[in-house]
Amino acid sequence: MPPSSAPVVSHPQPGPWPEQWRGLVDDAAVFPPGDADLADALAAYAERGTAWWSGLAGSFVVPDTALGSVPADMPVSVVLTGGAGAVEGVAALAARKGLRLAGLEAAVRDADDPVGNVRRIDAAARAAGLDVPVFIEVPGPPTAAWLAAADEVAACDHRLKLRLGHVDHDLVPDSRTVAGWIDAALDRETPFKATAGLHRAVRHDPEGGGAHGFLNVVAATRALWDGGSADEAVAVLEQRDGAALADGLAEADVASARRWFTSFGSCSVTEPLEDLVALGLVPSAGAAS
Repeated sequence: MPPSSAPVVSHPQPGPWPEQWRGLVDDAAVFPPGDADLADALAAYAERGTAWWSGLAGSFVVPDTALGSVPADMPVSVVLTGGAGAVEGVAALAARKGLRLAGLEAAVRDADDPVGNVRRIDAAARAAGLDVPVFIEVPGPPTAAWLAAADEVAACDHRLKLRLGHVDHDLVPDSRTVAGWIDAALDRETPFKATAGLHRAVRHDPEGGGAHGFLNVVAATRALWDGGSADEAVAVLEQRDGAALADGLAEADVASARRWFTSFGSCSVTEPLEDLVALGLVPSAGAAS
C-alpha cells in the first residue's frame, strides 16, 4: 500500500510548452538502467507537475506488481509481467482504487505462435473491459512472422511497442531493423511507442555500441510517412548531426510524426528536455517565463 505521504499529482498544462512535443516522454524511472526507488520516482513526477516543462512528461510507467502504490490521480501505464493472464488483476485493482490508467503494455512471449499470443492479449483486455490504449511488443526483426503479428495488432485496433535499446549493446536493434518496424507500423496505420535507450535526442555512440536518438525516430517516421524509402529512413536513423536533424523538421513535420510515434519510455525525463532545449526545439526556462 502507498505511504500516507504519497504525492498528490496535479499537472497543469502550461502555455509555453510546444504542443508537438507534449507527452513525448513516459516516465519509466523505476525500470533499468535507472532502477529508481518507487517512492522517489513518484515524488519526482509530482514535483515537476508545476514546472514550465511539465508538458513533456506523459504517463508514469510501472510494472503491474507495483500498481498498488500509485496514487489514484496519476496517469499510469502498466507493464504486464505475467502476460495476458495478468490483465484481469490489473483491471480489478484499477477499478477498486479508482486508478487513472493511461495504457497497458504487454509483450508477446510465445515465439512459436505470436499471432495467437496477440489474440490472447486482446481477448484478456476486452474481457476486462479496459478502454485504454494497449501497446504490444513483438520481439525480433520484421520477419514474416513478425509482420503477421503486427497485422493482428492492427486488426485488434491496438498499438505496437518497439524496443530500441538494451543494457547489452549487442542486443540494440540496428537502424535497418528499426526502419522496418516503423515502416510496418505506418503501413498498417498503427500508432507505436518506443522503449529503452532513447533518452538522448540524437544517435550517438556510448562506450560499447551505438544508441538511437528519439529525434532520429521522429524524423524517420516523418520521412517514411512521406513515402521515403527504407534506405532513406536508415540514413536518417544513422544521422549524428543534431542541428541538421532539427533544421530539417518543421513543427508540422513533428506533429505529423507524433500522430504515429506517440511517446517513448525513459528512465530520465530531464535528459530529453536538455537536448530539446539545446537544439532550439523548445524554449528555455528563461524564454518560457
